[in-house]
Amino acid sequence: MKLDNLIQGRLVKRYKRFLADIVLDNGEAVTVHCPNTGSMKNCADAGSKVWVLDSKNDKRKYPLGWELVEVQGQYLACINTGRANKLVKEAIENGTIQPLQGYASMRQEVKYGENSRIDLLLEDSDKGRVWIEVKNVTLLEEANCGRFPDAVTARGAKHLRELMAMVAQGDRAVMLFCVPHTGINTVSPADQIDPEYGRLLREAKAAGVEVMAYGAEISETAISLVRELTVVLD
Repeated sequence: MKLDNLIQGRLVKRYKRFLADIVLDNGEAVTVHCPNTGSMKNCADAGSKVWVLDSKNDKRKYPLGWELVEVQGQYLACINTGRANKLVKEAIENGTIQPLQGYASMRQEVKYGENSRIDLLLEDSDKGRVWIEVKNVTLLEEANCGRFPDAVTARGAKHLRELMAMVAQGDRAVMLFCVPHTGINTVSPADQIDPEYGRLLREAKAAGVEVMAYGAEISETAISLVRELTVVLD
C-alpha cells in the first residue's frame, strides 16, 4: 500500500480522541484528524516524530490526517486503524497470508452475528467459508511484544463470541491481528488492560477459532504486511 506525499512534523498532543496538534517541519502549527479510537498507549508521546497525509479536500474541517509515528526513536507505527482491513485484504491477495489462500471470492463488511459486519469473508464452493475479524495492534510493551487491546473493548469481546458461533456452525473463523508496527515481534492479549478480552480470546482459540498475527514493513512511502508473527496466549 502506497503512502503518497506524507508531511513530517512533531506531535504536541493528541486529545478528544480524534484530534492532534502537530508542528510541521516548516514550523507551521496545525490541528489534524486522528483516525484511531483507541487509547494509543505508547504511540502518542509529546515530541514524537509523526507523518500526516494531506487529503487535498478543502471541504474537510481537518484536511490533514495523522498516519505514522516514530516510537522510542527507532520504530515506525501506523496509527490509522482504517488501514488494517485493506492491509489484510492486500496480504491475502498477494499470497502473504498462506493459511487463507485458495478461496474463490472475498467480500467485505458482510452482515452476521449480533448485528455486526465481518471485516472479510472468504468463500469457495469446495472449501466453504472463512469469517475473518481484523484487529489493529500498535501497543508495544516489554521484549518487543505487542498487546491488544490498548483499552477495554466490549465490542472486541462481542466479535470473539461471534467468531465462536461461526465455528460452531461448521465454518472456519479467524481472529487476525494486523500489526503495523516495526518494533513488534510477538502478540499477546493485554490482560492487565482488559482481562475479559484475554479470557475470551483463549476460549475462542480452544473452541477452534484460528488466531493469527502479521507484521508490517513500513516506510515513509509504503506499508505492507510481510511476515507472520507468533501469538502467545500462555
